[in-house]
Amino acid sequence: MSNKVVLITGTNSGFGYLTAKGAAERGYTVYATMRDIKGRNAERANELQSIDNINVIELDVTDSEGVKNALGSVIEKEGRLDVLVNNAGYFGGGLAETYSDVDLEKMYDVNVKGTWRTIKASLPQMRKQGEGLIINTSSGLGRFSAPFMTVYNSTKFAVEGLTEGLHYEVRPLGVDVVLVQPGAFPTEIFSKVAYGSDQAVAEGYGELAKVPEQVSQGMGQMFEAMKPDPQMVPDAIFKLMETPKGERPLRTVVDGMTGEFIEKANAQVKEGYDNFITAFGMKDLLN
Repeated sequence: MSNKVVLITGTNSGFGYLTAKGAAERGYTVYATMRDIKGRNAERANELQSIDNINVIELDVTDSEGVKNALGSVIEKEGRLDVLVNNAGYFGGGLAETYSDVDLEKMYDVNVKGTWRTIKASLPQMRKQGEGLIINTSSGLGRFSAPFMTVYNSTKFAVEGLTEGLHYEVRPLGVDVVLVQPGAFPTEIFSKVAYGSDQAVAEGYGELAKVPEQVSQGMGQMFEAMKPDPQMVPDAIFKLMETPKGERPLRTVVDGMTGEFIEKANAQVKEGYDNFITAFGMKDLLN
């Protein structure tokens, strides 16, 4: 059992939903957040609220004041915040050129700025406590950019960069900021794919414009053949939560299909990164 307080974003479906349920079963005090808990997400909100140890609260990660108020109310009530799991986000596909400035800003507002807003609202309390854990959900696509997912990939690259630098900035204060890098899993995210609004542009691509749909069909066939279990991701999150502070890895790959490739990329980057940090006189931050 645990008396630790955990706040999870995007719990209306997918990894967030599974993480909220599993954390509650492990005895954590869980704050499961999502948008529109009295509207389109009411059924899921009510289901989670009925589970012991779960408190459902409204949270839109694109609303700066709303994020501050929600996190502030949790901290005021509990007197602490031990774990933040940044899971809220959405997937986008299609031709990159079809994304307007508005389309791009919308995706960054959720996937990148939303992650930053909750981090910024959590860090003061965690620094005050001298401990805390922030887990940001990235992707294997935060390591390499696949065609026809370009804009989405770029948001995950941003989350990777944000987390990597912050990991070393706040670790001396007792706060761990880490990443989970899920591969492709059959969750609701792929049934809610966003596409660029300027579809007239696609006409200039000829037959190439049909490829994104073929990619989507291929992923469906892959899921059917390999059946990767989404529970792998919450399990990796729980392992991080249960690892002592200061011992948690910066990156945790959760991918039974292409994970080895991502693991190798992570190892290569870490070697170069460590050399870079050392060369600039910051070697102590690596310990």
